[in-house]
Amino acid sequence: MAVSAVRVPICDEDRATLVRWTRSSSVRAGHAMRARIVLAAADGEGTSAISRRLGVSRPTVGKWRSRFVERRLNGLVDEPRPGAPRTITDEQVEQVIVDTLENTPKDATHWSRSSMTRRSGLSRSTVGRIWKAFGLKPHLSDTFKLSTDPLFI
Repeated sequence: MAVSAVRVPICDEDRATLVRWTRSSSVRAGHAMRARIVLAAADGEGTSAISRRLGVSRPTVGKWRSRFVERRLNGLVDEPRPGAPRTITDEQVEQVIVDTLENTPKDATHWSRSSMTRRSGLSRSTVGRIWKAFGLKPHLSDTFKLSTDPLFI
């Protein structure tokens, strides 16, 4: 005995937005999948059928179906993730970047993670993550120096 799925009520405006999300290349894949789930539920498709067709778990289908019913389109947006809040401020990140690009340490030609750690007060791993995030490689030279050797040809 098959139980018919309860249709998710959806207005034309919400349907148009969800269809746009599924077709857009600039929308994150997770949002597009949530839109597909809600559209299928609005068309009366059952939870098991949606999960099989879209390759997601039944609890995932149930979660996004109920979040849409409760909060409409806003329910499909990511909620803040759990975990400790950031301890490094944007100003500290900016200062590391500015120091890396505009200053050099005493008695050295470029910054190392250790020297930047002493300068900024942040950990070595934090300095490394900041440099990686912004593509900074202070140990590499961007310019070419011509030799000053008089016999250089």
